[in-house]
Formats: sequence, C-alpha cells, structure tokens
Amino acid sequence: MPKQVTFIHAADLHLGAPFRGLRALSPTWASRLLSAIPESYDRVIDSALKNEADFVVIAGDIFDSARASYADHLHFFEGLKRLAAAGIPVYLCTGNHDPFTSWQHDFFTLPENTTMLPADRPGFVVFKKDGKPHTLIAGRGYYNHSWSPDEDIAEGITRAAAQEATGADAPFAVAVLHTGLNLDPQKAPTDPAALMRAGMDYWALGHIHLRCTYPEKNPRIAFSGCIQGRDIKETGERGVYKVTLTEGRPNQVEFIPTASVVWERLKVDVSECKSLSEMHEKIIRELFRANSTVYCEEMCVRISLVGTTELHQTLEMPGVLRDMRKGINDAFSVFYCDALLNKTVQPFDKKALLKESLFPSVFLQVSTALKDDADESLAYLQNELLKKNLQLPHACEKEIPTLLEEAENLVLSLLGGDTR
Repeated sequence: MPKQVTFIHAADLHLGAPFRGLRALSPTWASRLLSAIPESYDRVIDSALKNEADFVVIAGDIFDSARASYADHLHFFEGLKRLAAAGIPVYLCTGNHDPFTSWQHDFFTLPENTTMLPADRPGFVVFKKDGKPHTLIAGRGYYNHSWSPDEDIAEGITRAAAQEATGADAPFAVAVLHTGLNLDPQKAPTDPAALMRAGMDYWALGHIHLRCTYPEKNPRIAFSGCIQGRDIKETGERGVYKVTLTEGRPNQVEFIPTASVVWERLKVDVSECKSLSEMHEKIIRELFRANSTVYCEEMCVRISLVGTTELHQTLEMPGVLRDMRKGINDAFSVFYCDALLNKTVQPFDKKALLKESLFPSVFLQVSTALKDDADESLAYLQNELLKKNLQLPHACEKEIPTLLEEAENLVLSLLGGDTR
C-alpha cells in the first residue's frame, strides 16, 4: 500500500487586523468583523482536527502587526494547544507583517508540538509517523520587515539539503515559505522554476491572499490565501488547503472555507425595474442568490446598480441611494451593504442626437471617432498620463472601449434629459 500524508496548509491569518473605514459606517458591523478573524482561525484548527491531519503548516503573517496584543497571542496559542492535545504537530514561519525579530517571545513559549522555522537561514525538521521519518519539513521565515532584493528566500531549500541536514530520508518533502514568488517583487521574491527543480513534493506558500496552485493537475506550488477577507478587495470565500500526498500519485489539494463573513461585489441589473421599490426587491433577491453560493451566512457587499433605466436621474437625486442602502441594511441583519453605486445609464436615442446640430451631436461624433480608432485613443491616454509622470496600467489597455462608452454615457447623463 503506498505511503500517504495529509496536512493542512494555512497562511495569512492576520490575527488582530483592523477593519478600517467600517467604524464610521456601522459600529455594529465593525465590531462583528473584529471577531471574524479569530473565528476563522478557530475554523482552521477545527479543519485539522476534523480531517485528522498528520500536521499543520502556517506560511507566515500569523499576526497582522509586529506588535500584536497579548490577547491575539493568547488566542493563537490556545489553538496550538488544541492541536497538541490531538497529537498534531505545527510547523510555521514568520511573514512580513510579523517578522522573526518582532515576535513577542516573552509572551509565550511555543508548545512542544510547534516548530518555528528559522528566518536567518533555511531550516529543516523531520515529521515522524510510527517512529519513522515520514516527511521532511523545510522552510524559512522573514527575519525583519525589509528583504534584500539580492537575496533569494528559497536559496538552499532543497530535498537534498533537508536530507543532509536531518540525516534522514523520508517518502515526502514539504517546504514552507512566505514569499511574493514572481507575483510581488518587493516581498522576498523567488523563481517558481527553481522551486520546481528543488525536489520538494509541495511548496506551502503565504503572502499572496488569493488561493492558487501550480501546476493545476498535480499542485506542487500553492498559495492557500488568507483565512478571512478583510475588505472589499478580498472578495469571495477564504480558507485553507487540505493537502494529500500519496506515493506514485498526483498531489490532491482540497479547499476548506474558513471565513465567517464573506465580502462580495454585486452587480444588479435594474433596467426592467419600474420603480425604486422594485429595485429594492430585486437587490434583496440578488443578495440571497449570491449568498447561496458561499459557505458562510453573513456577507458584506458593495452593490453596483447597472442597466439602462429612466430612473437613472432619480437615483442621482440627493439622499436616494443613501436611503435605499439603509433600507437594504435594515431588511436583513446577515447582510451589510457598505456602498450602493449608481452605474445605470440614462436611455438616449444616440442616432437621433447625431442628426441634430447641437452640442450632443458634435460630442457623439468625436466620441465615435475615438472609439473607432483604439490605437489613437491609447496613445492619447498614455501621453496625458506621461505628462503627469504616470504610466497607464497594462490591464487598462483592453478596457479602453468600455471606458469610452462609459464616459460617453456619463457626459450625456450630465447634460440631463433636455440635451439642448
């Protein structure tokens, strides 16, 4: 029977992280979110216990701050003790938010089941099963907040180096790093191709908050992402990976959600709504539809109203969106809308406007010419940004036709229903 190992890959716990901006909008939800990350961490521990993991690896940024509170440390160590009681070892490294030099070593001593990998050099340990070497654990953490661009955090971390350092040979080898890989050149970058050549079966990485694996059919390099989204930039389910390595078979990676509150961006097409009350009802339906696809019940959402509607100008009236947002938030306590945006379009007969000899006609002719010559539009934008010592993001280039259309509709909307 082939040997096998199952472990939990977690990263970016960010215990103690603040939720900036929500306190002014909703003290209730700001307080709720302060408890969301500790709850998510508890779910990480629960996942290891439920799945009877052989061990747990945590790839950095356990704490959000270099000066994490005693309460945050206490909660973290209580989780480690729960794993210790079940005989589950933990291997962790520090990250750029909680580098090795900033850890409050005077708060607690790590439990016997927990090993912190060194930060000034590669570290190697052996996980044993039934008294025999079973998995080589290698890795390195952040030493301080800065990282020399000339230093490769993964240098020296290979299967051969782990065997030499531990004097053991084992069926599996797992590495743990907090790195920007080739996605963030400022945070301890390293070359994924070099990782693939290092002889490790799996690289458990932290720092990038999105989960991703490479290669897809046999994951050997993986970011598990953060365990709880902290703002609207971190939408969707968040969690950890359950990793199963089996001799002679592709690696198996299963996502386990841990977030207790999910963040989402929601577009609601209101083009068929005849009144504001119909819009409200459709928004609520869409909230429930979106919520049905995620693991947790509570959801923070940013809603954009889209579509062509005669109610566009009504939505622009002072206080309308504010009152509608309040109505949404008062309707169901499990949803919180942090912003309601009017992205609708006022209906215009653009063909009729082009036939007139008024300003809208001239404007539409210029706009049409810009849309017909994408290269000229791109060159114009790049030139204007260069004048301000800015560079046009590459991702924006393909969005130029959409941006031109939005700009055209915006100008016509600002002109109002009476385009004369």
